[in-house]
Amino acid sequence: RGGRVTSETNQTTPPKGHTMIRSATSRILSTSRRSMSTVAVVGSAGGIGQPLAMLMKLNPLVSDLRLYDVVPLNKGVAADVSHIATPAKCTGYVGDDEILEGLSGCDMVIVPAGVPRKPGMTRDDLFNVNANIVKSIAEACSKACPKAMLCIISNPVNSTVPIIAETLKKAGTYDSKRLFGVTTLDLQRARTFVAENQGFDVNSTCVNVIGGHAGKTILPLLSQVKDAKFSDADRDALTHRIMFGGDEVVKAKAGGGSATLSMAYAGAEFADALLKAMNGEAGIVQNTYVESDLVPGCTFFSTPVTLGPNGAEEVHPFGELSDYEQKLFDEMLPELQAQIQKGVDFIAQA
Repeated sequence: RGGRVTSETNQTTPPKGHTMIRSATSRILSTSRRSMSTVAVVGSAGGIGQPLAMLMKLNPLVSDLRLYDVVPLNKGVAADVSHIATPAKCTGYVGDDEILEGLSGCDMVIVPAGVPRKPGMTRDDLFNVNANIVKSIAEACSKACPKAMLCIISNPVNSTVPIIAETLKKAGTYDSKRLFGVTTLDLQRARTFVAENQGFDVNSTCVNVIGGHAGKTILPLLSQVKDAKFSDADRDALTHRIMFGGDEVVKAKAGGGSATLSMAYAGAEFADALLKAMNGEAGIVQNTYVESDLVPGCTFFSTPVTLGPNGAEEVHPFGELSDYEQKLFDEMLPELQAQIQKGVDFIAQA
């Protein structure tokens, strides 16, 4: 969320303007000279999509909010959100016949579409269903808004982002700088859990989280947290909790869904940072899952990235790892590579 990479530790510092919702109204008054954006939420009738749509309606950098889903309920979601007294126009679109109209000319497309996880399901279990969903969305974006920034929330992100990349490559519209896997929730969880553990102010707590967005591929770099002192037991417990925070929510909801509200907030935070960068605000750095050559043999990786008007401007190295973190890094890399390859192979065999 709009933080900076420090020269000393290469970790992301606390983001600027992170009280997004509290400051939304006041920011409307200060953004009149900024360019306003057309933003689509694809999957807007779902558990993540509905609160995400509301949060994007509050964003003063959004002038035209397009809400798309395959279910008729989505027209009602759009009508509901449209009554919020902010300047953005809000329109709902439903079904295959309306997706191209809904996406036409969008500057940003946020994609939480797909089936959520249920108890006992891994992100890999979602693959067969959600792979086809994101493929069709990528094909529609390629036709309707080929220059849009694509922010992907649909799980399994480690595979769905490569699926979208390969789909766009086939269509001749791929731009690696404009495709992002949203891993912001991993950083939100890390900041929350570390602040609780250390007695820190969560608003000034920063934790660099790298890798992917599923289980052991999520690697929090607790050794880089400024002024923190972790026992080995706390380090182990926090690392595991950050890695498997999604499972904690799935279990707590007892079959009623997965992380929706926190994911919607995290998605809105990332979108807000990217919109600021698109408008020329300097120094915007977000941890996000993008294509890079930072890690040999791993074409996609989440690490601090400087955002700019054209998307991902610079992919930053993630700094020094402790011996403990290096072991986890070495263990997770083959898993992340396999999940990336699974997405690539899906399109190759399509």
